[in-house]
Amino acid sequence: MRSMDVAERRARLAVRHLLTPAAREQDVAAVARAMVVLHATDPATVFLSVAARGRDLEPGHVEKALYEDRTLLRMLAMRRTMFVAPLDLVPVLQASCADALAHKQRKTYGRFLEQAGVLDEDVSTFWASVEEETHQALLARGSATGAQLSKDVPRLRTQVDTAPGKSYSKPTNITTWVLVTLGAEGRIVRGRPNGSWSSSQYTWAPIESWLPDGVPAMPIEQARAELVRRWLHTFGPAPVSDIKWWTGWTLGEVRKALHHLDTVEVDLDGVTGLVLAGDLDPVPTPDPWAALLPALDPTPMGWQSRDWYLGPHAPALFDRNGNVGPTIWWNGRIVGGWAQRPDGDIAYRLLEDVDPEAHPLIEAEAARLRTWYGDIRPIPRFRTPLERELTA
Repeated sequence: MRSMDVAERRARLAVRHLLTPAAREQDVAAVARAMVVLHATDPATVFLSVAARGRDLEPGHVEKALYEDRTLLRMLAMRRTMFVAPLDLVPVLQASCADALAHKQRKTYGRFLEQAGVLDEDVSTFWASVEEETHQALLARGSATGAQLSKDVPRLRTQVDTAPGKSYSKPTNITTWVLVTLGAEGRIVRGRPNGSWSSSQYTWAPIESWLPDGVPAMPIEQARAELVRRWLHTFGPAPVSDIKWWTGWTLGEVRKALHHLDTVEVDLDGVTGLVLAGDLDPVPTPDPWAALLPALDPTPMGWQSRDWYLGPHAPALFDRNGNVGPTIWWNGRIVGGWAQRPDGDIAYRLLEDVDPEAHPLIEAEAARLRTWYGDIRPIPRFRTPLERELTA
């Protein structure tokens, strides 16, 4: 069995994740494609992930790719998480993840409606009718907020109490629920936000604005195999457990997808991992490099087994729910964390000793970030212990 030690995995990470200056891209969509997808739960993450991997790119280039060229698209996919995906991957994500999510969310919301007893008709019939009416209203408008759509479609204002009798009970209308299921089904898309690039107050647009004929259908097994293939190219070698965690699928579903791929087992310091057949050549060790990655960046969130690049730093850099904060990387491992202060300065702290040559490279990356942020001061969606300390 071929062995791939930690040093080799770190070299592959550096190059495949575009984190060395020589590997950086000048095209936003190419950055997203290299990472399979970009995490987008926190809107700022998309922009800052591109900043770390881009050459001569600015926030406006990301906005152009998202809202003008429309080579990227926001969607819910793996683990019911929001991602920004390159357009060619959308059918894969739709068939492998989003369709099942839409079905699950409809069942959940339908159960709330049944329990509330607010309808005089069958829940499934009602839901399908409201979804269709909402989609047609959005097609007519071109883009709209949820509030605007609820004026066009009065049934979106149907009130439901999801926790009757509880002290925290608060009736809510179903607007967001319908928009979530329509988005998960691939019929509508989160468009340009109201505000800066760090805002999450999105408008909505019909999928036809990105894909005139809608999302192309794809067999689920083919889609799952393709998604795992892309993940293994970017994140492999890795144990099967990492694939299971990243996709959110059952172990059986992962193994079924792997059955359609030509993979090879490798030894990862005593743990069996997988790599694509034909992808066994060693990656040359790149020149020394540093990177400042944002909260929820796809690199630190790409694996469940993180000791080989995280070391003992999880308590300072992750919150209680497993969300990573801003991290400092040196030659393929996490060595500290950073934060943007209210005055725009980038504060950072190293959590272990690094080579003397690391310090000017880390400072250069901090300077790049200061320029990228400009006047924008986003607060991370999930605060971590070190990030809070640095901004106190």
